[in-house]
Amino acid sequence: MKVLVINAGSSSLKYQVFDMSNESVLAKGNCEKIGIAGSFIKYKANGVEKTFEGNLENHTQALKNVIEILTNSEYGVLKSLNEIDAVGHRVLHGGEIFKQSVVITPEILATLETLIPLGPLHMPANISGVKACQELFENKPQVAVFDTAFHAQMPQKAFMYAIPYEAYEKWNIRRYGFHGTSHRYVSGECARLMNKDIKDVKIITCHLGNGSSISAVAGGHSVDTSMGLTPLAGILMGTRSGDIDPSILEAIQDKTGWTLKEITTYLNKKSGVLGMNGVSSDMRDNDAEIAKGNKRAQLVYDMLAYQIKKYIGAYTAAMGGVDAIVFTGGVGENDATLRENVLSGLEYLGVEIDKDFNKTMPRGTTQEISTKNSKVKVYRIPTDEELVIARDAVALM
Repeated sequence: MKVLVINAGSSSLKYQVFDMSNESVLAKGNCEKIGIAGSFIKYKANGVEKTFEGNLENHTQALKNVIEILTNSEYGVLKSLNEIDAVGHRVLHGGEIFKQSVVITPEILATLETLIPLGPLHMPANISGVKACQELFENKPQVAVFDTAFHAQMPQKAFMYAIPYEAYEKWNIRRYGFHGTSHRYVSGECARLMNKDIKDVKIITCHLGNGSSISAVAGGHSVDTSMGLTPLAGILMGTRSGDIDPSILEAIQDKTGWTLKEITTYLNKKSGVLGMNGVSSDMRDNDAEIAKGNKRAQLVYDMLAYQIKKYIGAYTAAMGGVDAIVFTGGVGENDATLRENVLSGLEYLGVEIDKDFNKTMPRGTTQEISTKNSKVKVYRIPTDEELVIARDAVALM
C-alpha cells in the first residue's frame, strides 16, 4: 500500500510518498512560492535530488506538477497514479469536533470550512490542499489528521481559561494545543524504547523549533500542553512571543495607536528570538551572535532554557512524577548545549545525563542521553509527523 502525505501551507506544499509495507519513504519534497513569482519544486528520491522551476499558480497546479515528477519514467517512483491508495493531509485544527483522524467526506469538508476562524492562517491552505487532491485523485480516500487531536483528551481544568464561561460555550475559546502529531509520535517511540506500554508511563515531550511546544503525556494522551487557543502561547519561539500578560496589548496600543491585528502580527511575526536579538529568528544565528558577544542573544538563550525548565517542572508536578523527557524538533534535536542547560538543575528529579555523549552523538538518530543511574530517562528522538499521518490513513482504510 502506498500513501501520499500532503502538508499544504498558504504558499507552499510539502509531500512524501510512503510504501507502507515497510514504512519506507519512496520520495519527498516541497513546492515553494505557490501563486508567487519564482515558484519551484524540490524533489528527492533514490539518492536523486532535483529542483524544478515553473509557474505554480495554485495548489492544484503544484500537485499536477508533483504527480508528473513522481510518475516520470526516468527518475519517478510510481508507474501511475493508480499506485497511490490514499492521501493523508495534515490539518491544523479540529476544534472540539474532530478528536481523531477521519476520512474526508463532503460533509466533513464543509465542517472544516467552519473551523477556519480557529486557524485563519493555516486552515484555508489545508483545505485548498484537500480540494486539490480531491480533484486529481478523484476515487482515492482522503484522510485528515489534526494537529489538535492528540490534545483532545486534556481535562477541562487544563484547557479552560478563567474568562466568562460563555466565551467557551459560544465561541469555543479554550486551550487546544498544536504539534499533536509530533508529540504523539515521539511519546510513542519513547515508550517503545523503554519497553513499556505508553499507558503506563509519564512523559514530557519538548518539540523545539521555530515553533515550539511542550506537552505532558500520561496514559497515552496529552494531559496538558504549552500552546493555547493559537500557536502563539507557551515558550518564546522564532518570531512568537509566547506567554505574555494580556494587558500588554493595550499598553502597546496606547503607545502606538496600532490596530489589534497589527499588534497580533507584532507578537506573532516580530517577537520571540527575532524581536529579542534584533538579528534573526534562527537559533543557529542566535548562537553565532552569542559568540560575538551579543548580550541580547545570550538573554534569548537564557530565557528559552529557563522557560523550558519551568514547564518540565510544572508538568512533573501536574502528572505526579515523570518517567521520561524527550527532545525533538530542529532545535531540540540539534542543540546539545540547550538540552544540557535545560536539564541542569533537575538532578533533584533524578535526571542525570551523559554530557559528553549528549554533545557527540550522531545527528539525526534516536538516542538515549541519560545515564544508567538516571531515574528519569532522557531521549533525543527525531520526529516523523508524516509517518503518523500515513499510518492513520492506512488504519482508517
